[in-house]
Amino acid sequence: IHMIELKGISKSFRISKRNAGLGLAVKALFKRDYEIIHALDDISFTIEDGEMVGYIGPNGAGKSTTIKIMSGILNPDRGECIINGRIPWKDRINHVKDIGVVFGQRSQLWWDVPVADSFDLLKDIYRIPDSTYRKNVKLLTEMLRIGEIIKTPVRQLSLGQRMRCEIAASLLHSPKILFLDEPTIGLDAVSKIAVRDFIKNINRENGTTVILTTHDTQDIEALTKRIILIGKGRVLLDGGLDDLKQKFNKNRKITIDYNGELSKLSAGLSFVESYPGHTVLSVDTEIMTVSDAIAYLAGKVEITDFSVESATMDDIVVGLYREYRI
Repeated sequence: IHMIELKGISKSFRISKRNAGLGLAVKALFKRDYEIIHALDDISFTIEDGEMVGYIGPNGAGKSTTIKIMSGILNPDRGECIINGRIPWKDRINHVKDIGVVFGQRSQLWWDVPVADSFDLLKDIYRIPDSTYRKNVKLLTEMLRIGEIIKTPVRQLSLGQRMRCEIAASLLHSPKILFLDEPTIGLDAVSKIAVRDFIKNINRENGTTVILTTHDTQDIEALTKRIILIGKGRVLLDGGLDDLKQKFNKNRKITIDYNGELSKLSAGLSFVESYPGHTVLSVDTEIMTVSDAIAYLAGKVEITDFSVESATMDDIVVGLYREYRI
């Protein structure tokens, strides 16, 4: 049995259209024009217990709508969604005991009270036993380094501090599944690393299943081995990160500093930039391996320095968006 299974999930929204201008605004009070937005169109995938999956796509692709359906916040128009043996929107009370949700753009903490008071309230909402609660608060405050700030009202926290508290709040009840929607949005480098390390840790230690939607390509690289790409409400690609890296690494870049003359190149090598004594070359690895390319160049000129570049995660995501025209 899969931990998460979506089959043919579709969801549309009816939104009212209104053109600019007072006359048209008055007219719209009596007769509304509506437009149907197809947020999700026949989405299907499965995720196993303990997997960490990156759910990626441009703005408006349908990522947050999928998370809301899997969380039980929204009902789909059609299709099946079974999470840990339950249909989220039909058995909400038991379903929320199994899931933790962090929306980077929204808070589940009460704005004017200290973070610790919000934690106490969540303890009552989730009916967390005292011993489990104390153990989890101790563990989460240590691992997310929030011991100093949980006595502070949320409104006085920086964004990075608040996000670390949000993640702790979503895990107080030991959920089996964690939905993270843009968890590192707007965070500084130190906070991002702290959040990533923590997510890796709870996945490894507790076997928590993690679904991560993000535009931060370093989040994807640091946390996931599999990505699901969504565009215009449809799953466009579902595959391993290593396979994608392989695909986009067909062309590797070599930068060399050298003494001598370099004019003609063998098949599989081409100039990207060229200056006397310094050049950047592209290697088609289906024709020539990187080590063969370096050996070939060393036979032509005296190499004083060289570096080899792989496709970055940014290159891969941009390449996928271009390939699928999204």
